[in-house]
Amino acid sequence: MAARKPLVIVTRKLPEAVETRMCELFDARLNAEDKPMSRTELGQALATADVLVPTVTDRIDGELIAKAGPNLKLIANFGTGVDNIDVKAATEKGITVTNTPGVLTEDTADMTMALILAVPRRLVEGVKELEADNFKGWAPSWMLGNRLHGKRLGIVGMGRIGQAVAKRARGFGLQIHYHNRKPVAPAIEQELEATYWESLDQMLARMDIVSVNCPHTPATFHLLSARRLKLMKPTAYIVNTARGEVIDENTLARMLEAGQLSGAGLDVFENEPAVNPKLLKAKNVVLLPHMGSATIEGRIDMGEKVIVNIKSFIDGHKPPDRVIPAML
Repeated sequence: MAARKPLVIVTRKLPEAVETRMCELFDARLNAEDKPMSRTELGQALATADVLVPTVTDRIDGELIAKAGPNLKLIANFGTGVDNIDVKAATEKGITVTNTPGVLTEDTADMTMALILAVPRRLVEGVKELEADNFKGWAPSWMLGNRLHGKRLGIVGMGRIGQAVAKRARGFGLQIHYHNRKPVAPAIEQELEATYWESLDQMLARMDIVSVNCPHTPATFHLLSARRLKLMKPTAYIVNTARGEVIDENTLARMLEAGQLSGAGLDVFENEPAVNPKLLKAKNVVLLPHMGSATIEGRIDMGEKVIVNIKSFIDGHKPPDRVIPAML
């Protein structure tokens, strides 16, 4: 008699190839309508599943984990970040947590570079001028932006994505600076010709463009606080493709409105899916709907990592992408 397949509950619709493979390997309960689960529905899933596959928008806090059923032994997150899961509470309850690191590095770095280009060169503003039929021909003083070449780029968080952004930025002639918990390996620093700043405050005050590429953890919540944002030059730009919670969004919106910063490119927001109305009205801002990792290839790679983590765990092996509290 064949062994019982584990019940795997998936909270959102995933690429068809990923869902098909899950159905082959597991007793997969899919979300065909792609409607986000309510808190009650998440609680029911935790109570009945052997494995839960949530996404970054599902908040799996300690209260929900405390009510998890005895069969739940694995939360295989469909996403790189795990700030949506109380990993400590899960670990204490004997539930393993995994994520999908590494597969979105290039996609997110591409989007970061796109925003670094789009904001100073006013690309979205230009599109809107055309759509509004305001283009009456070339003029020497119309729609002037700022040159990238020779400017200083300050990267906050020099992990995989930060390094990938630095490699792209060097190709556009940007000078690379970075702040991290500790310096990267000397060989990487030399390859990127990067300058390390132990003091984030000192780096922010000197940069022309700041790119946020660090994860959201309790330590990085409002890392770019009101005080730190005010250290930046009024001619500077800020780009965020990491997590909205890293920046004090209200202060950022007020500074952009007051002309205390030249512009911003944001793919993430502090209270998603809500976006600060001041940001929506600002002309010097490029806003994207959290699509930094939104490529077909990236989503399939994420799904394959989830499947490997589940299969490894079920087969009695340590999942390759296990997350433990000490890693956060």
